[in-house]
Amino acid sequence: MKVFRNILAVVIGYLVFAVSAVLLFQLSGIDPHNDPSVGVMALTIAYGIVFSFLGGLLAQPISGSGKLTVNYFLAGLMAGFAAFSMFKSEGNHFTQLAAIFLFAPASALGGLSYLRRKKKEVI
Repeated sequence: MKVFRNILAVVIGYLVFAVSAVLLFQLSGIDPHNDPSVGVMALTIAYGIVFSFLGGLLAQPISGSGKLTVNYFLAGLMAGFAAFSMFKSEGNHFTQLAAIFLFAPASALGGLSYLRRKKKEVI
């Protein structure tokens, strides 16, 4: 049961990040592979950090493990998909680079934040 919960936590954490990104690009009309303006880049990066943090935060109570392992897997999945996408797509790669170097670590910070807050509640 623990393995299932951990896998579910990673999948749901990733979906929080990925679905929010798809919605951002679809609803705003931004093409993530075109050269972005500074404003579009800042919006995309801020949005991605927030939702990857939330995905990592949400992964913790689903997993129930009390360890960051699930967040490390989530970060690895995010970075891995971004790297794959970077090598397979044409155009600007700022979104993939941001996913590797900013969004993936933010998902681990989301899990760390959850665990620290939970630890303070116990004390």
